[in-house]
Formats: sequence, structure tokens, C-alpha cells
Amino acid sequence: MTRIRTPMTAVDRAWLRMESPENPMMIGAVLIFDDPIDLPRFRQVLEDRFLCFRRFRQIVEHAGDRTFWHDDPTFDLDNHLQVVALPGRADEATLQSFASDLNSTPLNPNRPLWQVHYVDNYQGGCALIVRIHHCIADGISLVRVLLALTDDKPGRHLHAVPPRNQPAESRWQSIQRLAREWRHTAGAGVEQLRHLAHNVQQDPTYPLQLLRTGSRIGMECAKLGLTPADPPTPLKGALGGRKQVAWASLPLQNVKDTARALKGTVNDVLMTAATGALHEYLREEAFDLPDCGIRVAVPFNLRPLHQPVESLGNQFGLVLVPLPIDVDCPRMRFRQVQDHMNRLKRSWQAQVTYSLLDLFGRGPDILERRALGLLSQKASAVLTNVPGPRRPVYLAGARLRQPMFWVPQTGGIGIGMSIFSYTDSVQFGIIVDKKLGMDPQRVMTAFEKSFYDLQAVAGTPGTYPQVERREVERRKAASF
Repeated sequence: MTRIRTPMTAVDRAWLRMESPENPMMIGAVLIFDDPIDLPRFRQVLEDRFLCFRRFRQIVEHAGDRTFWHDDPTFDLDNHLQVVALPGRADEATLQSFASDLNSTPLNPNRPLWQVHYVDNYQGGCALIVRIHHCIADGISLVRVLLALTDDKPGRHLHAVPPRNQPAESRWQSIQRLAREWRHTAGAGVEQLRHLAHNVQQDPTYPLQLLRTGSRIGMECAKLGLTPADPPTPLKGALGGRKQVAWASLPLQNVKDTARALKGTVNDVLMTAATGALHEYLREEAFDLPDCGIRVAVPFNLRPLHQPVESLGNQFGLVLVPLPIDVDCPRMRFRQVQDHMNRLKRSWQAQVTYSLLDLFGRGPDILERRALGLLSQKASAVLTNVPGPRRPVYLAGARLRQPMFWVPQTGGIGIGMSIFSYTDSVQFGIIVDKKLGMDPQRVMTAFEKSFYDLQAVAGTPGTYPQVERREVERRKAASF
């Protein structure tokens, strides 16, 4: 019997090949729940709503210079769902340590590239630590898949989701499908020519507009290539592959009030808070801040948010965002971040980097690694912001209290920062390579302080007991 294989897209293949001993290419998440989850019910949720995506039942196969997905003939859910119990009365630090160990451990390449650890009896409830390889899907898609496992009410009955993938097709069906796709492509080409002729007839300047678009894309390619390497700071250095994670939260309403007072967006405020956190951390390290600031690589979603996730995969580009970590004034720091973000929203950089990833995925591995090595020199960290649900959600009857996730770092980048909004709070997380010598908890404290400093200059002051408590605890620990 002939085995039907699905070719991996070039972009997904590029993310697969970015895997290195120093940077496992996984998207990680920690989901904390108020109550324990009923395991048989959770397994049923995975069967009905998660495994309906065929990718989670498939393994990666290499054949010459091509890469394929094919069904795992020995797939067993027990290989991907592990139940663990942390020692003693586990606190947040213990959970963070366990999550750090898992995020340092690559996934088994001989099985479907995902893993879920169920942490039993955590703070009266439970926690899930989820790891999924980046070649399966991007962060936006995976967050939406994970949220598809949840309900808006605790007692809602499970319902099976219709399969999103048809059974493997026969050779004749494959030939017929390819013929249909060829006819569709040819028809689309003719339609595009008609569309071009119609637009030229309606607007004689249309060819000039196309030329300008091509010119802008060319300029973005040139700017990206000519962008110098980020300045040397303690944020960059040799990597060891051992990861450390930490997280903190802010009241979402406070963030919205601050954004409104400063005539900006929630994203502007959070990006500024992250900038201030790095500013504060480097200043505590007595490091001379570079006058040019630093840059972070920010994933820019190219998939419409309202589009159903019928298929997975990666549909995003990366943009290099300057962070003015050299600026002391929170208000001035905010204005500069806002200006950088507004300019990048009008650029074609995300489309250019997405096209480059597609090109890298089609070429030899050594070319991709050299190109990524050059690109990773132009940024000191990865920073991503993903919107979450505005109302509480429930997984197998248990209320999700706090979600957090991290994106992987590429090349020589050793820091990843993630922002995720959920109900009435904003979660900020960081993952750092241990060899850089950074204390992620200090960065969390600096992030909270940076936000409340910005809130104060915006005229919407608030207290920050978590910041004070963590600072007192840190100083006590340092005194011993």
C-alpha cells in the first residue's frame, strides 16, 4: 500500500531547521487553573478538539532535500500527556523551575512534535505545561488552537469538532487534486491579468502604483541588509541551551487607562514597559547604556484574526523594532516607542522577512543558518504580544486562572519576552539563556516598576505592592 505524504511548506521547513542545541524551536505555555482537571475528561477534550488537527498525529520525515508530514502509525496519546507532581507544597518558583527544565529539553523528533505535562495539585488546582514545535504553527494559531479546547462555561458538555483533515488520498485522487490545483492556478493567473487590465483602464496610474510598491519592497530589503549589528550588551553573548523562565501580571484596566491618557495604544504602553525593564536592569548592572538603544525582533501576524484556523502553519513575518533603553524619561521613552511602532506598521518589513523565510526553506540548510546568523546579530531579543480572551474560559470544567507562553529564539538570540492579555490582566513572561547570567525575576520586578513609573507620569497613578514585595524579598536574599 502506497503511503501518502504531505510536503512541508518552505516557511515551516525553515522553522524546523532553525532548531539548535542552544535554542530548541518550541513554543511553550504554562496554564494555571483554579481547580484540578478531571483527567479522563481532559483526554476526551484532546481527542475531540486537539487531535482533529492532523498535524498533531503526524511525524516529520526527510527524503533527500525535501521534508514531509505523514501519519504516525504508532501514535499513542500517552506518549504526549505526562502527569507529574512537584515536590512538597510547590510555589510559583518551583513551577517556574520545572517549566525552565522543560523549555531546555528538545521534543522527541521521532514522534509528533508536541508534549503536555499535567502538574497535579498546584496551589489547590493544577497547571499544564504545553510545548509545541514552531514548524507546526505560529504563536497566534497555537493560542487559538489551545483556546479551542476551552468553553465559556464550566458545565458545558463536550462536543466533537468535525475533522479538519480528510483521510489520506489515493494516488489517483492525488493526481486529480494536482490537476485541479494547476487549472485553478492557471485560471487565477488569467484572472489577475484581467484584473490588471481593468485597473489600468479605470486608473492609468495603476502600473505606477505597482512600481512604487515594488520599489518600497526593494528599499525594505536593502534597509534590512544594511542594518548594523546590535551593540554589545549583557543581553547578548554565548548561549548554553539551559533556559530560565519567569512571569508577572499587570491589571489590564490600568494599562488601558495609561494608554488613553498618553494618546497611545495598549501595545505602545506594554512595549514601553518592556523597554523600561531592560533599561532598569542594565542600569542596575552598572552598564553604560548604548546611545543608539537596541532592537528586538517582533513577530508580525499576516493571518487575518477573524479567519478560522482550518489549517496550521506559519503565516507571520518579523520586524526589527528599536527600543530606546538609553532614554531615562518614561514619557519620552513612550513617545519614541510609539513613533517606531507607527512607522513599522506602514512598512513592508514583515512581508519581506516572510518571503526570506520562504526562500531559506527552499534552499540548503547551511545557507539558512548563515543568513539567520547575520539576521540574529541585528536584534538582542524576541518580543511578542498576543491578545487573549476577554472573559474567563474553562478547560474540562476547570477555570483558567493565569496563562503564559514563550516563543523560541533564533540564531544567537538568548532572550524572549512575551505579552498575553487575559480577562482583566496582562501577563508578561521572559525566557533567558542561563549562560547570559540574567536573573529573570529581577527583569519581572523591573517590568512592573517601569509600567507604574509610566502610569505615574501619565497622571493615572496606582500602587504596586507586588513590585515592593518582590524588591524587599530580593534584597533580603542578597543580604545573606
